[in-house]
Amino acid sequence: MVRNAASEWPRVSPRVRELFRRGAEIALNPHAEWVEELHAAALGGARVRLVAEDPALAAATRRANLANLLHWAAANVQDPGRRVPANTSSELLEASRDLVRRGLDETALDSYRTAQNVAWRRWIEIAFDLTDDPDELRELLDVSAVSISTFIDDTVAAVSERMQHERDELTRGAHAERRAAVTLLLEGAPIGRARAESRLGYRLSGPHTAAILWSGAGSSEQVEAAAEAVTRAAGADHRLTVIASAAAMWVWLPVATAPPVVGLTTLLADHPDVRVAVGRAGTGVEGFRRSHLDAATTQRMVARLTSPQQVARYQDVQLVSLLTSEPTQTDEFLADTLGDLQHADAETRTAVLTYVRELGSTTRTAERLYTHRNTVLRRLAKADELLPRPLAENALAVAAALEALHWRGTG
Repeated sequence: MVRNAASEWPRVSPRVRELFRRGAEIALNPHAEWVEELHAAALGGARVRLVAEDPALAAATRRANLANLLHWAAANVQDPGRRVPANTSSELLEASRDLVRRGLDETALDSYRTAQNVAWRRWIEIAFDLTDDPDELRELLDVSAVSISTFIDDTVAAVSERMQHERDELTRGAHAERRAAVTLLLEGAPIGRARAESRLGYRLSGPHTAAILWSGAGSSEQVEAAAEAVTRAAGADHRLTVIASAAAMWVWLPVATAPPVVGLTTLLADHPDVRVAVGRAGTGVEGFRRSHLDAATTQRMVARLTSPQQVARYQDVQLVSLLTSEPTQTDEFLADTLGDLQHADAETRTAVLTYVRELGSTTRTAERLYTHRNTVLRRLAKADELLPRPLAENALAVAAALEALHWRGTG
């Protein structure tokens, strides 16, 4: 490999250009496990913890890193070994906007570099499969190292510039005032109620129920439509809305009761990609703040458990959130408490959970499940055979474990 004096970019031999093209074609169709490794690395660093804990930001980061990989590979299929232009696709521009709206800075872009390390290791494997000629391999890896690192540097620079532009935009206008006022309220800063209400266009006295809506698919239109559905389900005539990112929204409703799960789920049928976390109702400024923090806790739990449930209310998941805060301990708790019942059919597990909720009444359990009492008795007997300890001796722990299993998505 030699340097082109005019551009200082490595000059690549025809043979290595062909190897580069063939390798890029392989990288353009990555295996699912490689993509998962890419995402795990990108979201695993301490400097991106706030990104990883936010489902909308984490989803945007996954889209951005996959877009980077495919952008680099596609460019090298078209023109192998040449300098790849920075990726300024919609996935990265939306991700940069989301980061700024969350108040994060360029350190969140570390995910691009950690993903780069995974991509580089995989590229080395591809290179060794393409040729065993040491001279070809040396040239291929040398130019690849320059190509990948330069591409990421250029992309980070372009995204950083975009973030600064977004930051400038957010410092002007009504949205900026609203977001700033909400941030002060959530942080407990001393801001007068009248001043905050003027900025928000929303009364802080009276009841509040907060909700967080987000979509892994990144559709702001779907999130907005879902927010309307939440408002209708709660019986509210207006709402306070703060755009948290391109695919996430914070909402406050002036109601004293969280919307019912069944009714809300029905209204959200046309928006299956949107998830909703709802906080407990509260009153006044403290209720405004606490309800949102409840919703945020619920959102993190749903993301942590990769729960398939579309709607989650804090009042329904508070215990599960506490039980599942440490994934390893959760696994141990489920195994120790449920034993083989953890892998039993859904009907048996549902019968046990309903039986405990109905305070040990087989008659009410049968009525709730629309089944015969003898069927309930058979399912409970089966459960006792599978449990490490009889249900009568450990009913509360079993119920808690089954609730966690339900929200975990394996129930």
